[in-house]
Amino acid sequence: MALNKGALMAGIKGALDTAATMEEGAAAARVMLADQIATAIDTYVRAAVVNPGIPVSTTGSATAHTGATTGTGTLS
Repeated sequence: MALNKGALMAGIKGALDTAATMEEGAAAARVMLADQIATAIDTYVRAAVVNPGIPVSTTGSATAHTGATTGTGTLS
């Protein structure tokens, strides 16, 4: 799945809205806010698609030459 900035923004806004209406006090609101923003960021990053970094080409039969790329990939 591709990165979804709109969903990240909605998650952060939801956390801010919840913190603004909390009656437990500032310390509890900060803890809740940090947790919800961290969750939104974690969800956003884990949704990324990792594209391979190095194309692999083989010679001979395909079954004789298998492996995985070891280069740095990119997120999209």
